[in-house]
Amino acid sequence: MEIKINRFKEISPDQLFRWMEAHKEFYLIDTLTKDHYQKRHIPNAKNACVFEVSFMEQLTGITTDKNAEIVLYGSSNRSMDALTAAEKLDRDGYRHVSVLKGGIEDWQTSGRKLEGASPDGTDAPNTMLELAQDRIFRVDTDLSTIEWTGRNASTRHFGTIAIRSGVVTVKDGTISGTFDINMHSIKNTNLEGNELQPVLISHLNSDDFFFTKVFPAAGFSFSGAKVAEEPFLTSPNCRINGTLELRGITADQQFNATVTRTADNGIAAEAHFDIDRTNWHIIYGSTRFFEHLGMHLVFDLISIQVRIVAI
Repeated sequence: MEIKINRFKEISPDQLFRWMEAHKEFYLIDTLTKDHYQKRHIPNAKNACVFEVSFMEQLTGITTDKNAEIVLYGSSNRSMDALTAAEKLDRDGYRHVSVLKGGIEDWQTSGRKLEGASPDGTDAPNTMLELAQDRIFRVDTDLSTIEWTGRNASTRHFGTIAIRSGVVTVKDGTISGTFDINMHSIKNTNLEGNELQPVLISHLNSDDFFFTKVFPAAGFSFSGAKVAEEPFLTSPNCRINGTLELRGITADQQFNATVTRTADNGIAAEAHFDIDRTNWHIIYGSTRFFEHLGMHLVFDLISIQVRIVAI
């Protein structure tokens, strides 16, 4: 999708090149990361990364002249980096700000030279999920977590449950997985140091809730997770349709997940969703099954937040 610029002047690669040849006085500012700038940048450009909190400090280190001619450039016409930088400069009182049309991408494709450690290279924009070819990933149980939150009319309690093992499989562009959950590992964190904490943990382990003496493990499995048509890395990009086994009962569970690749070529997934505990016959405190509950009323939904790291 091309970004349209309305409030700020646009300058084409040809016009910028003419300015350079004419030795026109202006500041050319690369708004991308320092690493990207070091690999390749337009000649004579200075770097001020718009993604950093210190962007305006970096900018004022280049010029404090609010009337200076400034040209900003970013990645391409699909990225709002330079436009975001222009808005920041405009709010700070800079009056002669232009944006290079098409960014460094159009400059390069127009045949203009770049400088840096790898001036002729190109980088993937890293905006969309790209699945590995057929591969099996093992869940890193130290880095993977399940967080839970339960509520009643007056308060909420939250804590964690450990994943004992898990496998994520990528095959033919689809994702499947199985996870084994250690129900004996259930912990509460909001009552840390309170004498009621062991009481709550004991209650959660009892037959009123997860009955861990009889059902020490839970499991979740899914196959053929549906990847979004445009699987942006920062948005929910996979639809998970699976089954959760809890207290010996299996029920369907659907939710959206945000899946990314890790630096070591693994997979990381984040998801947050609610489960209706009564689907697994955990009915304690539910007014759908009991009357006159008084202080023992407990909401049916449990909020789950999951982070899976598989390598």
